Amino acid sequence: MAKAKVKPHWVLLVCCLMLLPFLFKSSSMEEQKATWLWDASLIEKPEEILDFCKEQGVSVIFLQVQKSVGAEQYRHFISAAHDDNIVVHALDGRPEWAYRKQHGEADQFIDWVLDYNSKAPAEARFAGIQLDVEPYRLKRWERDQAGVVSEWSRNMEAWADKGRAGGLYMSAAVPFWLGKIEAADGNGDLSRWMLDRFDALAVMSYRDNGQQMVDLSRGMLSMADQLGKSVWIGMELGYTEEGAHVSFHGKPLPVMEAEMRNVFRLSESYSSFAGLAIHHYEVWNKKIAAAQPKG
Repeated sequence: MAKAKVKPHWVLLVCCLMLLPFLFKSSSMEEQKATWLWDASLIEKPEEILDFCKEQGVSVIFLQVQKSVGAEQYRHFISAAHDDNIVVHALDGRPEWAYRKQHGEADQFIDWVLDYNSKAPAEARFAGIQLDVEPYRLKRWERDQAGVVSEWSRNMEAWADKGRAGGLYMSAAVPFWLGKIEAADGNGDLSRWMLDRFDALAVMSYRDNGQQMVDLSRGMLSMADQLGKSVWIGMELGYTEEGAHVSFHGKPLPVMEAEMRNVFRLSESYSSFAGLAIHHYEVWNKKIAAAQPKG
């Protein structure tokens, strides 16, 4: 029996249909971005921030809470973000928060967020809290790392429990090398300990190369896959004295965006990958503006 000839255009159509899921996945993956916003006074003009975030595919903003900004301003900004399908997490932290004696300062921050949320309509509430403590910047870290880790861990566990009990999504910004530090309880490394206690981690895997950023994050991504947690891969755009290889500061915008795409491509196999976290909004906005032709 003679085989029927398959028309070329049908072959092309079938191939296109098979590729559709991958095309759509790539598009949605590249929309998974977060950014840090440290200057809360900027939310007085929400349109500029939110228009930028929509253009760049940002769906999460880590907004530092500052006393100089009133509750009404936060309500207005978060409501506007909600209308644009962008969620806002309250952000704060200092290296000294790792100390047991500083526990109360972070407690006050969390209490403020919980109190604010209790008085705000649903669309104006913070969706979560991100803690950015970074105790390795303390001088004591060099001479008593184990002691600092012990106090830091005790504080972080209490804060994570407190925030989650109030219905908040709890995350922490952490360095990529956290897995090299032993947990205070002696049960594994500190990266697993943090993932166990938080909903997500933002890994500061700062490099000017997407491959390297992902390589530095693989350990936490794999562990988060196992634990059902989420990981943002951090990307630095600002000036740093740690070396040119750490940041995209001064590098052309097309180069930066190509490396962003590399991160998404290399991370898409991890179920825990929550997207890129760009540090930070102000420098990112200026970088985009500087690359645009003057009219």
